[in-house]
Amino acid sequence: MDNVAWDSEIQKKFEQLLEKIPGVLRGLAKDKISKRAEGLARAENRSVVGEKDLVDACFVETPFGFHGPMKCDMEEIGIDYAKYGHSK
Repeated sequence: MDNVAWDSEIQKKFEQLLEKIPGVLRGLAKDKISKRAEGLARAENRSVVGEKDLVDACFVETPFGFHGPMKCDMEEIGIDYAKYGHSK
């Protein structure tokens, strides 16, 4: 299973998160997070990226020093990252 699609609602949330990232870093973040999220879905034999995949990918690919602002951004767009095991 090479092709992994994105749930349309999760894709919108990802785009909203990307808008909050400085332009100079946005392309890099998009590439790294999307590849990681798709890899997580693939690893579990799923063909669709879900919210947990996005959240986990963000936490892995975002440097720890930026987790605070990232958490605030997630909360603003309605992502409850804590339900996936990430601390508030």
